Amino acid sequence: MAKHANPTIRQRRLAGELARLREAAGLTREQVAHHLDWHATKTWRIENARSGVTTGDLRDLLDLYQVSGPRRDSLIAFARRAREKGWWTEYSDIFTGSYNDLEAQACAIRTFEPLLIPGLLQTEAYARAIVRSGPVIDPAEVKRRVQARMARQQLLTAEEGRPRLWAVIDEAALRRPVGGAETMREQLQRLIDLVDQPHITLQIVKNSVGAHPGLTGPFVVLDFPEPDLFAPVVYLELAPDGLYLEETEAIMRYTLIFDHLRAIAVSPVESSKMLNEIKEGLSDDE
Repeated sequence: MAKHANPTIRQRRLAGELARLREAAGLTREQVAHHLDWHATKTWRIENARSGVTTGDLRDLLDLYQVSGPRRDSLIAFARRAREKGWWTEYSDIFTGSYNDLEAQACAIRTFEPLLIPGLLQTEAYARAIVRSGPVIDPAEVKRRVQARMARQQLLTAEEGRPRLWAVIDEAALRRPVGGAETMREQLQRLIDLVDQPHITLQIVKNSVGAHPGLTGPFVVLDFPEPDLFAPVVYLELAPDGLYLEETEAIMRYTLIFDHLRAIAVSPVESSKMLNEIKEGLSDDE
């Protein structure tokens, strides 16, 4: 079943893992509360993400469940990150869902875009043209939304913890003259420059391919550093806050779709050549 975005998705993932560990230890919630001298409802609240878990309480739970080694360290580190405020909190009026929160944790991002350049790869001018095409009219609001989009891109330039980005883009998105010829030249040049980055792979699905599975819409698959603890998440950019798919079947389906798109797309080298050709072919009338 799909889950709508909400501001506690990281806490829910941690809460779910703690519930699984308790069950694996053969303990009821009441027994946990008794062992730790907690109020009877505290375990339930933690496992349902109704209240956060402190580092001290988490250590007590892991001791009780006999969790040690790397798994213990990963859970404690994840819990700390779940309490940290990210750059996106400054733009909480714009980013109302949990996507940026999850994206910041991911070690790998696989994204397919049939209509637009992926947000992580957009230039400021391209992003401004996209924002202006919507219902936003106030210039100050346009400026703020563009600033938020540019701030998001620091993820790819961070000195540590940069995710691996694999973007597959439909040729139609590259030929759509968003913002005019000059904006598109700048955008295409940015993509050309980025394909040389070791942590970024870009492929293009040519129009000549015809119908393909990606025509149902854009999607993102996020992979995390602790795959044994936290499975990937599929994100579908639907209004108002997007849709998150966390079930194994859905993850496998979108992973297969992405693998199919990679297979029918031209290689990264050929994609770079295509970007140059499209850029050189732009006329000032576009």
